[in-house]
Amino acid sequence: MDFDLPESAIAVRDGVRAIAGKYDQEYWSRCDAEKRWPEEVWRELVAGGWHSLAIPEEHGGAGQGLLELAVALESLAEGGAGGAASFMYLLTPAFGGLTIARHGTDAQRAEFLPKIAAGELETCFAITEPDAGSNAMNISTHARRDGDGYVVTGQKIWISGMERADFLVLVTRTIPAAEARPRTAGFTVLLVDVGEAVEAGTLTYRPIPKLGTNTVASSMVFLDGVRVPAGRVLGEPDRGFAVLWDILNPERILAAAGGVGSGELVLRIACDYARDRAPFGRPIGANQGVAFPLARIKAQVELARLMTYKAAWLWDRGRPCGSEANIAKLTAADAAWQAADRAFQTYGGMAYSLEYPVARMFRDARIAKNIPVAEELVLAHIAQHELGLPRSY
Repeated sequence: MDFDLPESAIAVRDGVRAIAGKYDQEYWSRCDAEKRWPEEVWRELVAGGWHSLAIPEEHGGAGQGLLELAVALESLAEGGAGGAASFMYLLTPAFGGLTIARHGTDAQRAEFLPKIAAGELETCFAITEPDAGSNAMNISTHARRDGDGYVVTGQKIWISGMERADFLVLVTRTIPAAEARPRTAGFTVLLVDVGEAVEAGTLTYRPIPKLGTNTVASSMVFLDGVRVPAGRVLGEPDRGFAVLWDILNPERILAAAGGVGSGELVLRIACDYARDRAPFGRPIGANQGVAFPLARIKAQVELARLMTYKAAWLWDRGRPCGSEANIAKLTAADAAWQAADRAFQTYGGMAYSLEYPVARMFRDARIAKNIPVAEELVLAHIAQHELGLPRSY
């Protein structure tokens, strides 16, 4: 067993850390307050190729894997971005670059990947619906075959990044759930030209007011007769479930990497305060009531990092990683939340002040326990598949 990161991942870690180090907490708080994408950081990531790590070299990328992508996300989060880092690596590098590289046709790879690598094309992903959240089997957005393409009708919710996306990676049903045998049949994943559909008036979206992660909008999306050419099917028609899991598992692994990085960042901020704050003549960090909870969270973060790297390593080798991805997401999200909660307590009343980053990190960390999959469903998966207990849902 070798627990050393490969040289490729070390180079990624150092390169992304160098970029993150240029931007302080005032920058990230300003982006959040203004509800704007961290464009300056994104441009630096694109210029250095740090966003296209998983795109093959022949299409302008680095030809690396999910492990390097996870390390990049972790490093950006730890370097100062916190929760904002996750969407910067999920929306286009993972949902677009990683998915098309793995499941796209030769023509699709040639069309999309060089543009993604050059920073000329961005993507987002749509699966969740008002009546089909964690239960993806019940999605009802329907793609009907019509001549040389498909016509899509339906509604999606909590779709992040629509305001920036050139293409939407859209999960549809081409066989209704009630008719699908087995129930995993009948999924078709489509690449939807957002600008074309908006111009045609068949796709509209409306941002949802939300508590945190304000550097990217999350929207209701309405599809009313969106036309998609047959050449924009990702994978095979009616057999998109394999593509779907190759989106969802990396999403959970990258979300875990974001949790690990965010946990490290918040711990660092809390510990800096605990070393400096001395209301009774000595630093509050000298008190075990302050130090021990922070030390325990550090242990949780390190354990989450190990499982995150393992899950990414398995995915890169084409091996089953569903349980590892779920466990990584569960433990990293909880570690990040515990870190944010403990930082809030360490700061005392000052945590409530927006002059400090703790309130923002507290808000951003909480949602990770619910997305991209609720921790209760992760626990149900572990209970069934790892412990052999009866299915609960």
